[in-house]
Amino acid sequence: MPAFPASDGTLLAYHASGSGAPLICLPGGPMQDSAYLGDLGGLDARRTLIRLDPRGTGASAVPEDPASYRCDRQVGDVEALRAHLGLDAVDLLGHSAGANLAALYTARHPERVARLVLLAPGTAAVGLDTSGEERLAAARRPWREGEPWFAEAYAALGELAAGRGSAETFRAVAPFFHGTWDEAARERHAESDRRRNGEAAGIYTSEGAFEPEATRAVFAEFDRPVLVVAGEGDANTPVPTATAYAELFPKAELAVLAGAGHYPWHDDAEWVTATVDGFLKR
Repeated sequence: MPAFPASDGTLLAYHASGSGAPLICLPGGPMQDSAYLGDLGGLDARRTLIRLDPRGTGASAVPEDPASYRCDRQVGDVEALRAHLGLDAVDLLGHSAGANLAALYTARHPERVARLVLLAPGTAAVGLDTSGEERLAAARRPWREGEPWFAEAYAALGELAAGRGSAETFRAVAPFFHGTWDEAARERHAESDRRRNGEAAGIYTSEGAFEPEATRAVFAEFDRPVLVVAGEGDANTPVPTATAYAELFPKAELAVLAGAGHYPWHDDAEWVTATVDGFLKR
Protein backbone atom coordinates (compact mmCIF):
# COMPACT_ATOMS: atom_id res chain seq x y z
CA MET A 1 0.00 0.00 0.00
CA PRO A 2 1.63 3.32 -1.02
CA ALA A 3 2.06 5.75 1.85
CA PHE A 4 3.73 9.05 2.69
CA PRO A 5 4.43 11.02 5.87
CA ALA A 6 2.33 14.03 6.80
CA SER A 7 4.08 17.09 8.19
CA ASP A 8 3.55 15.81 11.75
CA GLY A 9 5.00 12.41 10.87
CA THR A 10 1.67 10.54 10.65
CA LEU A 11 1.94 7.92 7.90
CA LEU A 12 -0.92 8.33 5.44
CA ALA A 13 -2.03 5.77 2.86
CA TYR A 14 -3.59 6.18 -0.53
CA HIS A 15 -4.99 3.84 -3.17
CA ALA A 16 -4.14 4.27 -6.85
CA SER A 17 -6.19 2.59 -9.57
CA GLY A 18 -6.89 3.01 -13.24
CA SER A 19 -5.05 4.79 -16.01
CA GLY A 20 -4.75 8.30 -17.33
CA ALA A 21 -4.05 11.61 -15.65
CA PRO A 22 -4.31 11.52 -11.84
CA LEU A 23 -7.38 12.68 -9.94
CA ILE A 24 -6.98 13.06 -6.17
CA CYS A 25 -10.18 11.96 -4.42
CA LEU A 26 -11.11 13.00 -0.88
CA PRO A 27 -13.80 10.88 0.84
CA GLY A 28 -16.62 12.11 3.04
CA GLY A 29 -18.18 10.66 6.17
CA PRO A 30 -16.78 12.77 7.62
CA MET A 31 -13.69 10.76 8.49
CA GLN A 32 -14.54 7.64 6.55
CA ASP A 33 -11.88 5.74 4.65
CA SER A 34 -11.92 5.97 0.88
CA ALA A 35 -13.00 2.39 0.09
CA TYR A 36 -16.64 3.38 -0.51
CA LEU A 37 -15.62 5.58 -3.45
CA GLY A 38 -14.49 2.46 -5.30
CA ASP A 39 -13.86 3.24 -8.95
CA LEU A 40 -16.46 6.06 -8.92
CA GLY A 41 -18.65 4.23 -11.38
CA GLY A 42 -15.84 3.27 -13.76
CA LEU A 43 -14.10 6.64 -13.82
CA ASP A 44 -10.81 4.79 -13.31
CA ALA A 45 -11.06 3.59 -16.90
CA ARG A 46 -10.31 7.18 -17.92
CA ARG A 47 -8.36 8.60 -14.98
CA THR A 48 -5.92 7.34 -12.38
CA LEU A 49 -7.86 7.69 -9.14
CA ILE A 50 -5.75 8.57 -6.12
CA ARG A 51 -8.00 7.87 -3.11
CA LEU A 52 -6.64 9.25 0.16
CA ASP A 53 -7.48 7.49 3.41
CA PRO A 54 -7.75 10.37 5.90
CA ARG A 55 -5.62 10.11 9.01
CA GLY A 56 -7.06 7.64 11.46
CA THR A 57 -9.07 5.77 8.81
CA GLY A 58 -8.45 2.80 6.56
CA ALA A 59 -4.76 2.06 6.06
CA SER A 60 -3.63 5.47 7.40
CA ALA A 61 -2.11 5.73 10.85
CA VAL A 62 -3.78 7.23 13.89
CA PRO A 63 -2.16 10.59 14.71
CA GLU A 64 -0.65 11.33 18.10
CA ASP A 65 -2.67 14.55 18.35
CA PRO A 66 -6.45 14.00 17.98
CA ALA A 67 -6.88 17.73 17.33
CA SER A 68 -5.26 17.12 13.95
CA TYR A 69 -8.52 15.51 12.81
CA ARG A 70 -9.99 18.99 12.42
CA CYS A 71 -10.70 19.70 8.77
CA ASP A 72 -8.41 22.70 8.40
CA ARG A 73 -5.56 20.79 10.03
CA GLN A 74 -5.83 18.16 7.28
CA VAL A 75 -5.15 20.62 4.47
CA GLY A 76 -1.47 19.88 5.03
CA ASP A 77 -2.15 16.20 4.40
CA VAL A 78 -3.47 16.94 0.92
CA GLU A 79 -0.50 19.19 0.22
CA ALA A 80 1.87 16.47 1.40
CA LEU A 81 0.17 14.02 -0.98
CA ARG A 82 0.56 16.44 -3.88
CA ALA A 83 4.24 16.86 -3.13
CA HIS A 84 4.69 13.10 -2.73
CA LEU A 85 3.16 12.55 -6.17
CA GLY A 86 5.44 15.19 -7.67
CA LEU A 87 2.58 17.21 -9.17
CA ASP A 88 2.82 20.96 -9.64
CA ALA A 89 -0.98 21.22 -9.73
CA VAL A 90 -3.72 18.66 -9.18
CA ASP A 91 -7.18 17.81 -10.36
CA LEU A 92 -9.08 17.45 -7.09
CA LEU A 93 -12.39 15.76 -6.26
CA GLY A 94 -14.14 15.99 -2.90
CA HIS A 95 -17.27 14.03 -2.07
CA SER A 96 -19.74 15.06 0.64
CA ALA A 97 -17.83 16.13 3.78
CA GLY A 98 -14.62 15.59 1.82
CA ALA A 99 -15.62 18.57 -0.30
CA ASN A 100 -15.03 20.73 2.78
CA LEU A 101 -11.41 19.61 2.83
CA ALA A 102 -11.16 20.12 -0.93
CA ALA A 103 -12.56 23.63 -0.45
CA LEU A 104 -10.09 24.53 2.28
CA TYR A 105 -7.19 23.14 0.26
CA THR A 106 -8.28 25.18 -2.76
CA ALA A 107 -8.63 28.31 -0.64
CA ARG A 108 -5.17 27.89 0.88
CA HIS A 109 -3.39 26.68 -2.27
CA PRO A 110 -5.39 27.99 -5.26
CA GLU A 111 -2.35 27.85 -7.50
CA ARG A 112 -2.06 24.10 -6.86
CA VAL A 113 -5.58 23.24 -8.11
CA ALA A 114 -6.00 22.87 -11.86
CA ARG A 115 -9.62 21.68 -11.79
CA LEU A 116 -12.01 21.14 -8.89
CA VAL A 117 -14.89 18.66 -8.72
CA LEU A 118 -17.35 18.99 -5.84
CA LEU A 119 -19.47 15.84 -5.78
CA ALA A 120 -22.66 16.16 -3.68
CA PRO A 121 -20.64 18.59 -1.56
CA GLY A 122 -20.88 19.37 2.11
CA THR A 123 -21.05 23.14 2.56
CA ALA A 124 -19.72 23.95 6.04
CA ALA A 125 -16.49 25.36 4.62
CA VAL A 126 -18.40 28.04 2.70
CA GLY A 127 -21.18 28.62 5.23
CA LEU A 128 -24.12 27.67 3.03
CA ASP A 129 -27.23 26.66 4.94
CA THR A 130 -29.91 24.32 3.61
CA SER A 131 -33.45 24.90 4.76
CA GLY A 132 -35.62 22.12 6.11
CA GLU A 133 -38.13 22.67 3.32
CA GLU A 134 -35.42 22.21 0.68
CA ARG A 135 -34.46 18.87 2.24
CA LEU A 136 -38.09 17.78 2.37
CA ALA A 137 -38.63 18.82 -1.25
CA ALA A 138 -35.60 16.79 -2.34
CA ALA A 139 -36.95 13.77 -0.47
CA ARG A 140 -40.38 14.01 -2.14
CA ARG A 141 -39.46 12.31 -5.40
CA PRO A 142 -42.12 10.39 -7.37
CA TRP A 143 -40.09 7.18 -7.41
CA ARG A 144 -39.92 7.22 -3.59
CA GLU A 145 -43.38 8.21 -2.47
CA GLY A 146 -44.90 4.79 -3.08
CA GLU A 147 -42.21 2.90 -1.20
CA PRO A 148 -43.25 1.17 2.06
CA TRP A 149 -40.54 2.95 4.05
CA PHE A 150 -41.34 6.45 2.74
CA ALA A 151 -43.89 7.65 5.33
CA GLU A 152 -41.73 6.80 8.33
CA ALA A 153 -38.54 8.18 6.79
CA TYR A 154 -40.27 11.37 5.66
CA ALA A 155 -41.75 11.94 9.11
CA ALA A 156 -38.27 11.54 10.61
CA LEU A 157 -36.85 14.02 8.11
CA GLY A 158 -39.60 16.45 9.11
CA GLU A 159 -38.53 16.15 12.74
CA LEU A 160 -34.91 16.89 11.84
CA ALA A 161 -35.95 19.78 9.60
CA ALA A 162 -37.79 21.27 12.57
CA GLY A 163 -34.69 21.01 14.74
CA ARG A 164 -35.89 18.00 16.68
CA GLY A 165 -35.01 14.34 16.73
CA SER A 166 -32.31 12.00 17.94
CA ALA A 167 -29.62 9.74 16.56
CA GLU A 168 -32.35 7.21 15.87
CA THR A 169 -34.28 9.82 13.93
CA PHE A 170 -31.22 10.56 11.83
CA ARG A 171 -30.76 6.87 11.07
CA ALA A 172 -34.36 6.70 9.89
CA VAL A 173 -33.71 9.19 7.07
CA ALA A 174 -30.98 7.06 5.50
CA PRO A 175 -33.09 6.27 2.39
CA PHE A 176 -32.96 9.91 1.37
CA PHE A 177 -29.19 9.71 0.94
CA HIS A 178 -29.64 7.17 -1.87
CA GLY A 179 -31.35 7.28 -5.20
CA THR A 180 -32.84 3.84 -4.64
CA TRP A 181 -33.17 2.29 -1.19
CA ASP A 182 -32.63 -1.32 -2.24
CA GLU A 183 -30.65 -4.09 -0.58
CA ALA A 184 -27.39 -2.95 -2.17
CA ALA A 185 -27.90 0.58 -0.84
CA ARG A 186 -28.70 -0.77 2.63
CA GLU A 187 -25.51 -2.80 2.64
CA ARG A 188 -23.42 0.15 1.46
CA HIS A 189 -24.96 2.38 4.12
CA ALA A 190 -24.21 -0.11 6.90
CA GLU A 191 -20.67 -0.60 5.66
CA SER A 192 -20.11 3.17 5.62
CA ASP A 193 -21.06 3.37 9.29
CA ARG A 194 -18.59 0.63 10.14
CA ARG A 195 -15.73 2.29 8.27
CA ARG A 196 -16.17 5.72 9.83
CA ASN A 197 -13.94 7.00 12.63
CA GLY A 198 -16.57 8.41 14.99
CA GLU A 199 -14.11 10.14 17.32
CA ALA A 200 -12.42 11.87 14.41
CA ALA A 201 -15.77 12.83 12.86
CA GLY A 202 -16.67 14.70 16.02
CA ILE A 203 -13.52 16.79 15.72
CA TYR A 204 -13.58 17.33 11.95
CA THR A 205 -16.02 20.25 12.03
CA SER A 206 -15.20 21.50 15.53
CA GLU A 207 -14.82 25.17 16.41
CA GLY A 208 -12.22 26.97 14.34
CA ALA A 209 -12.26 24.51 11.44
CA PHE A 210 -13.84 26.92 8.97
CA GLU A 211 -13.67 30.59 8.00
CA PRO A 212 -16.46 30.77 5.42
CA GLU A 213 -16.09 34.45 4.52
CA ALA A 214 -12.38 34.08 3.80
CA THR A 215 -12.94 30.91 1.78
CA ARG A 216 -15.71 32.50 -0.27
CA ALA A 217 -13.49 35.52 -0.98
CA VAL A 218 -10.84 33.26 -2.50
CA PHE A 219 -13.46 31.39 -4.51
CA ALA A 220 -14.78 34.65 -5.97
CA GLU A 221 -11.34 35.14 -7.56
CA PHE A 222 -10.61 31.49 -8.38
CA ASP A 223 -10.20 31.39 -12.17
CA ARG A 224 -9.88 27.63 -12.68
CA PRO A 225 -12.73 25.38 -13.86
CA VAL A 226 -15.09 23.98 -11.20
CA LEU A 227 -17.76 21.30 -11.52
CA VAL A 228 -20.50 20.86 -8.92
CA VAL A 229 -22.44 17.59 -9.22
CA ALA A 230 -25.79 17.09 -7.49
CA GLY A 231 -28.34 14.31 -7.25
CA GLU A 232 -31.93 15.35 -7.91
CA GLY A 233 -33.18 13.51 -4.82
CA ASP A 234 -30.29 14.16 -2.45
CA ALA A 235 -31.73 15.47 0.82
CA ASN A 236 -28.23 16.08 2.17
CA THR A 237 -27.15 18.46 -0.61
CA PRO A 238 -30.33 19.46 -2.45
CA VAL A 239 -30.12 21.04 -5.87
CA PRO A 240 -30.73 24.62 -4.59
CA THR A 241 -27.76 24.24 -2.23
CA ALA A 242 -25.55 22.84 -4.98
CA THR A 243 -26.66 25.70 -7.24
CA ALA A 244 -25.71 28.28 -4.62
CA TYR A 245 -22.33 26.59 -4.22
CA ALA A 246 -21.59 26.77 -7.94
CA GLU A 247 -22.48 30.46 -7.92
CA LEU A 248 -19.59 31.18 -5.54
CA PHE A 249 -17.12 30.67 -8.42
CA PRO A 250 -16.65 32.68 -11.62
CA LYS A 251 -16.08 29.53 -13.72
CA ALA A 252 -18.28 26.84 -12.20
CA GLU A 253 -20.89 24.65 -13.83
CA LEU A 254 -23.61 22.60 -12.22
CA ALA A 255 -24.57 19.10 -13.35
CA VAL A 256 -27.70 17.49 -11.88
CA LEU A 257 -28.40 13.77 -12.21
CA ALA A 258 -32.09 12.88 -12.34
CA GLY A 259 -33.18 10.08 -10.03
CA ALA A 260 -30.00 10.22 -7.98
CA GLY A 261 -29.11 10.67 -4.34
CA HIS A 262 -25.94 11.51 -2.43
CA TYR A 263 -23.89 8.80 -4.19
CA PRO A 264 -24.70 9.46 -7.85
CA TRP A 265 -22.17 6.99 -9.27
CA HIS A 266 -24.35 4.20 -7.87
CA ASP A 267 -27.41 5.62 -9.62
CA ASP A 268 -25.95 6.16 -13.09
CA ALA A 269 -22.29 5.20 -13.36
CA GLU A 270 -22.09 5.99 -17.07
CA TRP A 271 -23.45 9.51 -16.57
CA VAL A 272 -21.06 10.29 -13.72
CA THR A 273 -18.05 8.96 -15.63
CA ALA A 274 -18.94 10.87 -18.80
CA THR A 275 -19.76 14.08 -16.91
CA VAL A 276 -16.67 14.18 -14.72
CA ASP A 277 -14.26 12.95 -17.38
CA GLY A 278 -15.71 15.31 -19.96
CA PHE A 279 -15.23 18.22 -17.57
CA LEU A 280 -11.65 17.25 -16.74
CA LYS A 281 -10.70 17.00 -20.42
CA ARG A 282 -11.66 20.57 -21.25
